[in-house]
Amino acid sequence: MADEVADRVREAIYAGLYAPGAPLREVELATVLRVSRGPVREALLRLEREGLVRSEWHRGTTVTTLSAEEVDELYSLRDVLEELAVQRLIRHATDAELQAVRAAADRMDGAADKHTTVQQDLDFHDAVFAAAHHRRLEEAWRAIRSQVHLFLLIRLGISDEYARHVAAEHRELADVLIARDEERALQLFADHRRHAAALVAAQVSRNSPQPAANRAL
Repeated sequence: MADEVADRVREAIYAGLYAPGAPLREVELATVLRVSRGPVREALLRLEREGLVRSEWHRGTTVTTLSAEEVDELYSLRDVLEELAVQRLIRHATDAELQAVRAAADRMDGAADKHTTVQQDLDFHDAVFAAAHHRRLEEAWRAIRSQVHLFLLIRLGISDEYARHVAAEHRELADVLIARDEERALQLFADHRRHAAALVAAQVSRNSPQPAANRAL
């Protein structure tokens, strides 16, 4: 039951029904989902371990809001993990796995809405890590995947640029992987991550509360 509740709350966050910072109250969730508070409490603990929600004694449980420092940490960690994934994919992936990566990129053209686009963006990167043939590397990616999803939701809200160009961008990434051009692939993936991180970091910094001394000016 807790697994099912966690899945439904996670999907609601991913669909934009609960924005970063939104409260997640046990009583309300239990009523909406028609379960007791026990499974809801356990589900929220699981989502907290994923980094998707946070619990504070004076605020209760809320959807995680990434700080500028957390965006930087997430970007730098993903940078290391994905660079290794790309290197291993090019050296070890089967042709069928490369086609699965390409298919994931192609599906982004038919996204029904922006939130589906984010889901399919992550599906593409899931396929890259799966084709790397490195179980612990894939587990490390899974450990930060929910927070990367939050990161992409922030990017989604910045402008329409993401939704307009994301499919073509990922097709280009798939093309260099299929060509097994390691140098070019590493460069394109690095540019892909760097551009997104710069946009999100700037947005998060703008939204961060200023120190009291600055606000008084």
